Amino acid sequence: MHPLPADAIYLDHNASSPLDPAVAGAMREYLTKSFGNPHSFEHAFGWAAGQAVEKARSEVAAAVGADPDEIVFTSGATEANNIAVLGICRALPRERRRILVSAIEHKAVLEPALAAKDLFGVEVEMLPVGEDGIVDMPRLRQALDGGVGFVSIMLINNEIGTRQPIEEIASTCREAGAIFHTDAAQALAVEDLDVQSLSVDLMSLSSHKAYGPMGIGALYVARDVPIRPAPLLFGGGQENGLRPGTVPTPLCVGFGAACSLLMNRRSSDRARLSALRARLLGRIVDGVPTATLVGDPIRRHPGNLSIRFANVEAERLIANLQPRIALSTGSACTSGTPEPSHVLTAVGLSVREAREVVRIGLGRFTTTSDVDAAAAIIVQAVAACVDA
Repeated sequence: MHPLPADAIYLDHNASSPLDPAVAGAMREYLTKSFGNPHSFEHAFGWAAGQAVEKARSEVAAAVGADPDEIVFTSGATEANNIAVLGICRALPRERRRILVSAIEHKAVLEPALAAKDLFGVEVEMLPVGEDGIVDMPRLRQALDGGVGFVSIMLINNEIGTRQPIEEIASTCREAGAIFHTDAAQALAVEDLDVQSLSVDLMSLSSHKAYGPMGIGALYVARDVPIRPAPLLFGGGQENGLRPGTVPTPLCVGFGAACSLLMNRRSSDRARLSALRARLLGRIVDGVPTATLVGDPIRRHPGNLSIRFANVEAERLIANLQPRIALSTGSACTSGTPEPSHVLTAVGLSVREAREVVRIGLGRFTTTSDVDAAAAIIVQAVAACVDA
C-alpha cells in the first residue's frame, strides 16, 4: 500500500480522470439493487437493466452527435481500436488492402495494424508528422493514390496533446474511397464532438478519460459505412453481433452519466483548462527558462502540457516529485518499457531528448492553487536534478 498524502496533486488526467461524484451516484443503484442481466428478456430485473443500458447508449450517442444504434459498447478504447482496425482489415476487398496510420498513434492502433499485416496480408504505411505533431497532408494525399482501403489517425494525441485537422483528413480519405477511423479517447471530455461534422466512419471512445468509470468504452460505427468491421469474438451476438458478451450495466450507466455531464460542461471546462494550462506553463518557464513545450502550442488538448527539461532525466524528475505530484513520462499504456516514446522520436526528438520530456494533464477538478503549488514544486525539483 502506498498511502496518498493529503496534499497530493493529481496532474495525470491524460492517463485517467477521476470518477465524477455525480457519475458514482448514478451507478450506485446498478451495483446493488438493479443487478439483473440486461440481456434477460423474461423478467423485470432484466428489463430494468436493459432499459438502463439503452438509456446510456443514447447518452453516449448524444455526446458525439450519433444515433444510439451506431454505438457499440466495448471494454474501452483499446478494444474499440482493435475492432475498428482488425475488423475492417479483415473485411477489406483485395484491391483495397493497403492501410495508413500516423507515426504517433496510440499502441492500441499501431499494434493491431501490424497484426493485420500478418493476419490478413494488408500493407501498412506509417504517415510522418511534423515537429508540431500534425500529419503531413501532402504525404497523406500522395499515399491515398495507391488503393488505400482504411486510414486511422487519432483526433488528439495522448502524449503531446496535438489536435489533428480531422475534418480535412477525413474528407480527404472519403474522397479517395478509404474508410476513416479516429481514436477520440482524449477528445471526448474537451471537444464538442459531432461525427457528421468530422466526417468519420468509425470513432473510438473511452469512459475513464472523461470522468466515467474504467472498463467501458465505445466504438461509433456509421450506419452508412461502406464496409462494416467483421467481428473478432463470437458467442452471444450482443452489440449487433460485433462485440459478444454480457454488457456491464453499472459501467454503461456510468459512461452515459459522464457523457450527459459533458454536454453541459465541455465548453466551460475547456476554457478553464486552457487558462490553467497557460498559467502553469508560464510559471514553469519563469522558473526554468530552458523548459520547452513539445507539440503544437495552439492546436492541442486544453489541459495537456508536454515539456522538455534539457539535461534532466524525466524518470528521475518524476521520482523526485513523489508522492506529492502525479505526472508521467508519456502513455500509461507503455510506461515501464525501456524504449523511448515513439511519439516523441516521431516529432524529431533524439532518444536523449525524448527521455527529458514529462507529460502534465490538467482536469475538471484541478484548481488554481494546485497549479501554483505544482509549478513551485516542479521548478524546485528540476533545480535539484540539475545541481545533483
